[in-house]
Amino acid sequence: MTTTLEVNGLRKQFAIGRPALDGVSFAVPAGEIVVLLGPSGCGKTTTLRCVAGLEHPTSGEISIAGRLVSSPQRGILVPPRSRELGMVFQSYAVWPHMTVRQNVVYPLKHRRIARGEARRKVDEVLELVGLSEYAERPVVALSGGQMQRVALARSIVYRPKLLLLDEPLSNLDAKLRLRLRDDLRLILKQTGMTALYVTHDQAEAVVLGDRIGVMRDGKLLQIGTPDQIYNRPADLFVANFTGATNELPGTLVQCNGEFGVVDFGGGRRAEAALLHPLASGEKVRIALRPENIAIGQGIGQANGANSFTARVVDRRYQGTQTVYDIELFGHRLEVLELGTAARHQVGVDTPIFLPREACWAYRDSGPSSHD
Repeated sequence: MTTTLEVNGLRKQFAIGRPALDGVSFAVPAGEIVVLLGPSGCGKTTTLRCVAGLEHPTSGEISIAGRLVSSPQRGILVPPRSRELGMVFQSYAVWPHMTVRQNVVYPLKHRRIARGEARRKVDEVLELVGLSEYAERPVVALSGGQMQRVALARSIVYRPKLLLLDEPLSNLDAKLRLRLRDDLRLILKQTGMTALYVTHDQAEAVVLGDRIGVMRDGKLLQIGTPDQIYNRPADLFVANFTGATNELPGTLVQCNGEFGVVDFGGGRRAEAALLHPLASGEKVRIALRPENIAIGQGIGQANGANSFTARVVDRRYQGTQTVYDIELFGHRLEVLELGTAARHQVGVDTPIFLPREACWAYRDSGPSSHD
């Protein structure tokens, strides 16, 4: 039976400076895959290591399967081996002198499981990870992707309460990484495992996670489904980090429920989505994804709202898509257009349309939030 992970008010302070973790709280329901996503140094791996018992939190509580495993205030610190965890790391950490089967059966030997039962469990898990035909091979004769499958099989063969994965695909080449990424979600869902997965790769997070938690500077900024994270980012950092890399500064001049009117100066105005409460007169920054800007003739709305003319200042043809740099309101924006033809010339003015639901207004808290 897989179970829930609960993390409440987790804080980790190393010697000096800001805390590595600053009040992180979240829960992982049984059978769910939660991905912690963020740049290097944001605290995602420290969170995972605290859950594993490899780091000791300064304060806060961690429960696995309803059992409190870490609470500095109450003097509770259950050692890693007693937390009923499986772990998969960046490095494959397989036993090089053993065969695939010997590697995978190893955790069962310490759990007093009968030989026949152990063999059945190993056969079952090798089939699940697609390594049945490699069972008797020396593990050193495998590719990197296959070795990582061995590590995965070994960590789930004894059905731990919780599986922890720390950037397990980052050592693989791009092609292998994509294949194992897609397989990994399937494998975890077939086992019904509860999993906490750490990565800095947004595509990985979206494919694997039932929910994604975005972290920065030791704080959990937002946790939600991939759709929520991508289409309703909690703040400018989450928007930027997940690909809304364009920013336009302006002033909110009118609020109409979920939408508002933003003035960019010189009488140029556009409607924008208000994802959190803002007051008329506030300075705002509009975040926009390159793929959400429509470019070229025949676009926009009949009434002309959010339709403008911009100058193409650069373009990068990428085969199946073209990335343009355009100048709008004195700012440089990136636009991504799908298709195998680059249709717009550098130095030419072209119509563009900014869909209001894709223009996200955030309070302007100073310099650009690009990190």
